[in-house]
Amino acid sequence: MAVPKGLVAVLAGDGIGPEVMAATREVCTAVEKAYGFQLEWKEGLVGGAAIDARAKALPDETVDLCRSAQAVLFGSVGGPKWESLPPNEQPERAALLPLRKIFGLYANLRPAVLYPELVGCSPLRPDRVAGGFDVLVVRELTGGLYFGKPKETVKTAQGERAVDSMVYETHEIERVTQVAFRAAAGRKKRVTLVDKANVLETSLLWRKVVKGIAAQHPAITLDFIYVDNAAMQLVREPGRFDVLLCENLFGDIISDEAAAVAGSLGMLPSASLGQGSFGLYEPAGGSAPDIAGKGIANPLAQILSVALMLEISFSSPEAARAIREAVAGVIRDGWRTADIVAPGEKSVGTRDIAKEIARRIASGRGKG
Repeated sequence: MAVPKGLVAVLAGDGIGPEVMAATREVCTAVEKAYGFQLEWKEGLVGGAAIDARAKALPDETVDLCRSAQAVLFGSVGGPKWESLPPNEQPERAALLPLRKIFGLYANLRPAVLYPELVGCSPLRPDRVAGGFDVLVVRELTGGLYFGKPKETVKTAQGERAVDSMVYETHEIERVTQVAFRAAAGRKKRVTLVDKANVLETSLLWRKVVKGIAAQHPAITLDFIYVDNAAMQLVREPGRFDVLLCENLFGDIISDEAAAVAGSLGMLPSASLGQGSFGLYEPAGGSAPDIAGKGIANPLAQILSVALMLEISFSSPEAARAIREAVAGVIRDGWRTADIVAPGEKSVGTRDIAKEIARRIASGRGKG
């Protein structure tokens, strides 16, 4: 097996981003030693930290760093400090959305996994999530309302009119649908398209295109659900779903709901992918400025994002499996950060749980 080599652009960002990234790097070091990787890690500025240092949320040197990398490990951006800036200059809009566009990251994979030991952390009744669940949300990332034109606010005789355009073309739907079907082939072989075909023209096109691609994958079951019903069913019986395929806005909402049902945003990784093996990997949660610097943030989503990165961008499924098994092991053995601790249980800090995961990987306990 070839030794994974390459550059990883590390963009820690704001809030809890730097401390979570530092903890995650300890796990990365353990994986590199255990599997003989030859990876180079290079840090870059992004988000509010970049605004403070370079007056721009996504400096040119950061884009250049990402261009030279095989993958980007992203932390989080934003916070109250920069909320007074014009909307298009705020970290979220001025950093993450441009990165998706620049690198053509059109598909977002967000696994929502509720570990059996964390059923009590879910806001749902235990009988609805007994045994946990594993749902994958595949979200189209560069089309729809977020990028459609026209997008504007104009003066009118009555005040102002704001316009966002939901626009999709066949090829945009085809490529992300292929991602969803490939993912389903390695899971329970079921794809559910989340749409609003009873109202939206774009949803009608989605159904037409997805049906055509489904014919190429006879082993995969395809069904459909309106987005409002999908939101309801996720809190009624999340385990009924396998792969949820969503356009951009619906995927944004549904994936966050899936995260909440799974117990904590701090548990959910994600991968944003384009053509080839390049990808941007980040935790599903935000910068959480209210707990930044306290050493209590949950690093598991960031650590599990590394597993996705090793699996997809570096073709190292064994190392990815070792990380996931080490994470499952610490959860099974009662290690809890503040967001997933039950009343009466003791919580551990960001670095503590990361060090334990690293120790298990180094000792071989994370290997399959």
